Amino acid sequence: MSGTEFVKLEGVGVTYGEGASKTQALCPTDLSIAQGDFVALVGPSGCGKSTILKLVSELLKPSEGNIFFSGRELGAKPVRVGMAFQSASLLHWMTVRDNVMLPLKIVPPFKAEFRAKRDGEFKDRVDALLEQVGLIDFADKSPWQLSGGMMQRANLCRALVHDPDLLLLDEPFGALDQFTREELWQTMQDLWMNRKSTVLLVTHDLREAAYLANRICVMSARPGRIIDDRQVTFARPRAIDVTFEPPFTQMVQDLRQLIVHAPAGPKADAA
Repeated sequence: MSGTEFVKLEGVGVTYGEGASKTQALCPTDLSIAQGDFVALVGPSGCGKSTILKLVSELLKPSEGNIFFSGRELGAKPVRVGMAFQSASLLHWMTVRDNVMLPLKIVPPFKAEFRAKRDGEFKDRVDALLEQVGLIDFADKSPWQLSGGMMQRANLCRALVHDPDLLLLDEPFGALDQFTREELWQTMQDLWMNRKSTVLLVTHDLREAAYLANRICVMSARPGRIIDDRQVTFARPRAIDVTFEPPFTQMVQDLRQLIVHAPAGPKADAA
């Protein structure tokens, strides 16, 4: 997908420990993501996919290399990030609406206006998202009253309610059954098409990557590195039926072969 470059990793690597106990988690890696793009990272367990998410969210500092947002080094300007993980982690003492509203209470610039707008503009913002994902009738329910799929819908709404510059998804559908997972893929596609957020998805599910993403970056075994970066050209909106068509199944098989046969990256010298 063409567009303004938003996220850029230049030679970014991560190494833990020193001397004989040194472990290289991520080889020096280059990655560029355009504003409004939807990029998936796939690869074997432990290859550094989640490490990249931690790097761009400032939860982890690189051992080498540089990270840029809109041409400026990471940290030079605040970047609003939304995150959704495999566990929805909704707060059980709050209603669904209050869980979704939580980022507006704690994330600038919304938190400065929270008291004044909580019952008006912010409530309307939350309810519009809940309506879009089919949860408006459950807004006043407690999380324990929702199914796993419904909790993940609420989780996605919470990740998007504060209009993040970057949405990070780390296996958000991995714990769901196949039919619920596919239903959530469609929900995520609809949310992205409506909002055009910049999305970075980590997943082990190659069908999920090919269905949701515009680009798929394949990583090798640890120490991870990007070994393939390809466009996904299936027209949107994508119906689940497309995942059973020959071009789609061929892409998934090609990705699998890349992951199975890719050598690991070069290991850092112990010093």
